[in-house]
Amino acid sequence: MKAIAINEHGDVDVLHEIEVDAPKPKRGHVVIDVKATSVNPVDTKIRKGSEGTAGMVYPAILHMDVSGVISEVGEGVTNFKVGDEVYGCAGGLADLPGTLAEYIVAYADLLALKPKNLTMQESAALPLVGITAYEGLQRAGVNKGQKVLVHGGSGGVGHIAIQLAKHFGADVYSTGGGESQLQMIQTLGATGINYKNESVAQYVDKYTNGNGFDIVFDSVGGENMINSFEAAALNAHVASTVAMVNIDLSTAHFKGLSLHVVFMLIPMLHNSGRKEHGRILEAIAKIAESSDLRPIVDKETFTLEQASQAHAHLESGKAMGKVVIKVA
Repeated sequence: MKAIAINEHGDVDVLHEIEVDAPKPKRGHVVIDVKATSVNPVDTKIRKGSEGTAGMVYPAILHMDVSGVISEVGEGVTNFKVGDEVYGCAGGLADLPGTLAEYIVAYADLLALKPKNLTMQESAALPLVGITAYEGLQRAGVNKGQKVLVHGGSGGVGHIAIQLAKHFGADVYSTGGGESQLQMIQTLGATGINYKNESVAQYVDKYTNGNGFDIVFDSVGGENMINSFEAAALNAHVASTVAMVNIDLSTAHFKGLSLHVVFMLIPMLHNSGRKEHGRILEAIAKIAESSDLRPIVDKETFTLEQASQAHAHLESGKAMGKVVIKVA
């Protein structure tokens, strides 16, 4: 089969086409005829060698998200059959082969039937960001009537978090830094906040009467976590997807905040809780089929052979929504 792999880490030109044997089914796994995959920031970090490379075998096939059709079923798999259309976040880090290929052998517990009302490309845009947003909001106890602030609402995780929070009945607000970002946020049904023009204190006063938000979903992370703490109400919850930062926790302490760090790669890296990912994907599919969730796919689409251009497009900062690669 045809695949896109790396022999070394670096810029987009390290991605190159290879021919390898198509994978065989094994116990607990299925073989997927890949139709589409998407580019996540973590994929570019793995390509560069800054994340997820421990145990990697070269040539290494990258990418995690997948949508496709099951072509073979391994021993012990009872919840899928040949011909099922599925989606999931199934490989592309450490020693797990990725989805930049015509076929992938994937652990069945990491998959679910794809949403019936979404295309293969839309479905491939959902798994990593959908699981991340769903897990963060659930761990923060999202509920009807709460005020939820999403930092980075026009990004891959953020634009899904907005839709999921609204589905769960929350009153949603989101920060953005430009007209196009704010327009997307408002199209998704959230109140847009221009963080360049309004301070945290100003928008907390404006939208919560100075009380703060019940949940802050921070898909920006880093030093922005300080803003999340400042925007949170007393005894509120902050969910962060990027918590690798040294900061003073005094504000979190005096407000009694709960911090939830979401690192959705744990099931793949540690073979722990993989069934939970399948369960979350099933729930996300139902939400999508209820018309409460639809990923935004960037207008620029790419073929398997154009994987390097897809990476470059994401890294340029010009993409709006998820960057998708059509495989078949």
